[in-house]
Amino acid sequence: MSDRLSKSLLIIEDSDEDFAAFDRMMQRSSLQNPVFRCSDGDESLDFLYHRQNLLPQLPSIIILDLNLPGTDGREVLQEIKQDQHLKQIPVVVFTTSSNPQDIEVCYRYGVNGYIIKPMDTERLMKLIQIIIDYWFNAVIFPEPES
Repeated sequence: MSDRLSKSLLIIEDSDEDFAAFDRMMQRSSLQNPVFRCSDGDESLDFLYHRQNLLPQLPSIIILDLNLPGTDGREVLQEIKQDQHLKQIPVVVFTTSSNPQDIEVCYRYGVNGYIIKPMDTERLMKLIQIIIDYWFNAVIFPEPES
């Protein structure tokens, strides 16, 4: 499997603007890694369990918004981290929620990072670049499972 496909990104985000910001920063970074998007929790679980047969293997990292329509991000995170085949995927929560209870619950479920989305566009773009640099330029991933 090519390294490009082995380092794919799944963004679970209902905001078109926030997804577009991630997509722009991935393009600016000259990374050719596949980026997949699910806009609600139910769609993301279908995607991860290959119910839609869209992805030949699991993504290398998941960026997860908490406040999603339908099944919310907290439930998605809990499902991912309790599943034997999904729990090894790093999940970074990227949300507007600064609620201490959300932060505590996410870390209890096994989130790999919790980032609060800034309202300032420039700061948002900087944080996205940091996420991309860390997860795609610094981190070593295990071999993907089929």
